[in-house]
Amino acid sequence: MMYWQEDDQPERPAPADDVVDVLFSLRCRSIPVDHAYALSRAILAVAPWLADEPEGAIHTIHVAGSQNGWERPEHGTHARIHLSRRTKLGIRVPKTRVDELRRALEDQTLDVAGATLTIGSGKPRPMSTETTLFARYVVPDIGPTADLGEDGFLDWAATELQRHGIRIRKALCGKTVYLETPDGPIETRSLLLAGLSHDEALLLQRRGLGAHRAMGCGIFIPHKGIDPVAKPKS
Repeated sequence: MMYWQEDDQPERPAPADDVVDVLFSLRCRSIPVDHAYALSRAILAVAPWLADEPEGAIHTIHVAGSQNGWERPEHGTHARIHLSRRTKLGIRVPKTRVDELRRALEDQTLDVAGATLTIGSGKPRPMSTETTLFARYVVPDIGPTADLGEDGFLDWAATELQRHGIRIRKALCGKTVYLETPDGPIETRSLLLAGLSHDEALLLQRRGLGAHRAMGCGIFIPHKGIDPVAKPKS
């Protein structure tokens, strides 16, 4: 499903470094493709304050979709992805809490769904100034995404973003993906937003969208532009 409205005019970048992604080195051979719940529990066990931090979020761990003939497995808790030495764990926090986060996580060895994950040093990275952003998983805080349908999901997203001064101009909604938890699966959809102003892009990365940010939901990251592949028909 897609919304599309042409840009009005470009706007200048707005520098902001009060919220950052802290990227930690990892030692871990493999983890389940669907590890959102297990990773969240493990991180919150050593940094419980993250659960109550409005601008905090835990990125799920991802690797390239295809490398040396290897295809990324289907989403699920039984399939596994293999991590390289370059794979990072990302956690989004206010800059004022970076040192606290590093103290909590560095040199910790965690159990993530049976996988041994050892966390190394963490380095902060500022939010991107790109104006095309993507969230792998978004969970409306008003009910299951399947009940909304694609149109309803985009209507909800547009309304929620408008409340924070962010206007949808171009949006692509992805298929439903389920994140497993002990209380049952959580329905999510991916969401790509393009044509944002620089201020809107920075604000969206800070605020996120929807529920379950400690499980990697509603976290926006930079994405390649969609203009070359998704121009609307005239």
